[in-house]
Amino acid sequence: MIRFSEEKLKKVNELVSHYPEGKQKSALLPLLHIAQEEFGNWLDVPVMDYVAELLHIEPIEVYEVATFYSMYNLKPVGRYMFEVCQTGPCMLRGSDDIIAYIEEKLGIKPGETTPDGIFTLKTVECLGACGYAPMMQLGKHYREHLTKEKVDRLIEECRTKANNLN
Repeated sequence: MIRFSEEKLKKVNELVSHYPEGKQKSALLPLLHIAQEEFGNWLDVPVMDYVAELLHIEPIEVYEVATFYSMYNLKPVGRYMFEVCQTGPCMLRGSDDIIAYIEEKLGIKPGETTPDGIFTLKTVECLGACGYAPMMQLGKHYREHLTKEKVDRLIEECRTKANNLN
């Protein structure tokens, strides 16, 4: 059965308390972030149903939001997710070449995860850092002015970290 830990449930209840009665749905975005973090970095249907239950809304209202935003993962993802910007400014600066290079190096296409579960490649819309193009988000950090050499270093850095965690 899907349930938040006591610590997370306290955080959820505190967050929901900031909204007036009947307006708890306003807490949906941050609640989905908490749920994604708590339940393996992705949102499956039982998790989204649980969030709907907590907010006293219909499950479809949660699905609509979770499927709209690229920051929510609707299937399992790797330990490290390369979210490469593919909008105009980044494309003009070579993001399509960076995406193709990552595909070649990791043997995956956007939306796929490597067989070892370490990497997921995802293309995303504007990350709001056009002056640093081409760029990607890796966890909570931006990686900017990407080149093939920088991508190679990132892959090696992530592999090393993953091996040290095992």
